[in-house]
Amino acid sequence: MDQQFPFSFSSILDNDFYKFTMQCAVIKLFPETKAGYRFINRGQHSFPGGFGAELRRHVDAMAGLQLTGQEKIFLAERCPYLNPAYLDFLQGYRYDPSEVDIRQEGNDLEVKVHGYWYRTILWEVPLLALISELFYKMCHLPRAGDEEVADRTRKKMDVFKELGVTVAEFGTRRRHSYPVHRIVLDTMMEYREQGFVGTSNVHLAMLHQVKIIGTHAHEWFMFHGARYGFKNANSFALKSWVDVFKGDLGIALTDTYTTDIFFSQFDTLFAKLFDGVRHDSGDPVVFAEKTIAHYRRLGIDPLHKSIIFSDGLDTEKVKTITTACQGRIGISFGIGTNLTNDVDLKPMNIVMKLTEVSAPDMPWTPTVKLSDEPNKHTGEPHMIKLAKELLGIC
Repeated sequence: MDQQFPFSFSSILDNDFYKFTMQCAVIKLFPETKAGYRFINRGQHSFPGGFGAELRRHVDAMAGLQLTGQEKIFLAERCPYLNPAYLDFLQGYRYDPSEVDIRQEGNDLEVKVHGYWYRTILWEVPLLALISELFYKMCHLPRAGDEEVADRTRKKMDVFKELGVTVAEFGTRRRHSYPVHRIVLDTMMEYREQGFVGTSNVHLAMLHQVKIIGTHAHEWFMFHGARYGFKNANSFALKSWVDVFKGDLGIALTDTYTTDIFFSQFDTLFAKLFDGVRHDSGDPVVFAEKTIAHYRRLGIDPLHKSIIFSDGLDTEKVKTITTACQGRIGISFGIGTNLTNDVDLKPMNIVMKLTEVSAPDMPWTPTVKLSDEPNKHTGEPHMIKLAKELLGIC
């Protein structure tokens, strides 16, 4: 390895908000659960020699991060639903690099995480952000300049301003780099009163004093499927969430076992308890029509609810969705890679997924995700087949 690169994380809060909210819930409800995660290289990216060793060095450096007193005060003031016991835990939390296994064979990279779920849950987003940033650096790929990044961000925000929609930044996991992320947020702050509502990144929300956006992710539902069965996964996951947060953090993710299955279990109680739903796969306009129809069947005015769209958005998709939905249901947009990795380079197509869970009364059990887009299903083939059979999905 010829060159080492500066460590890019300055705060333990440089992570998506839903990792912390889920960690809080896991500590309360499932403290003895263990979890396994695996890196999935969807884009078949070819990693340069020495990449695994350099990633290892950065992962080891994560052990030095800790919640500061100022950060703890920020969370306590902004997020009263994160109880004091959890904030005390987080202040004492340290990343344990031994939970992360990194192997490189030629140009292929393998990354796995294993340990107690309440600990390992924070690794996913920073690992992906590190992999993305190191990839561009080690491949010596030049990017668009800072002014160009800022100008592109302004042009997008001008479109959203003209459409009259609200937008949050969701781009931590596949950002080009921390510096580019900062440029994007600095620029979006110019539109704070004109459509920009916040970010999923807790560290940057604190720096800019904007709203932190997020609730839960697919892994919350994937765990409940493995623990309680696929037929009960959505209902049990939503009930667990309500048990912890009592009506706060009320946007429900719909597509872990397809949206149709979700809505079959999203009954009047849940539809009234939750403020709205999040779209993350499949045709967004078809999803909006299903959502509006579902609320109407339950006697709920869709204008009193919201959809957060967050699946691979760009300005054209936002225009299409806005045209279809405006005035019919509340809408907002969470935009990630198109903001934080629009730098004249191909964005990486990488994810980390929860692959298995165990508990004292449950052996290691594979998890499954059945997206509204079949090519985004994750899990062992026989488990995917079983889940589809049990749920009646063709």
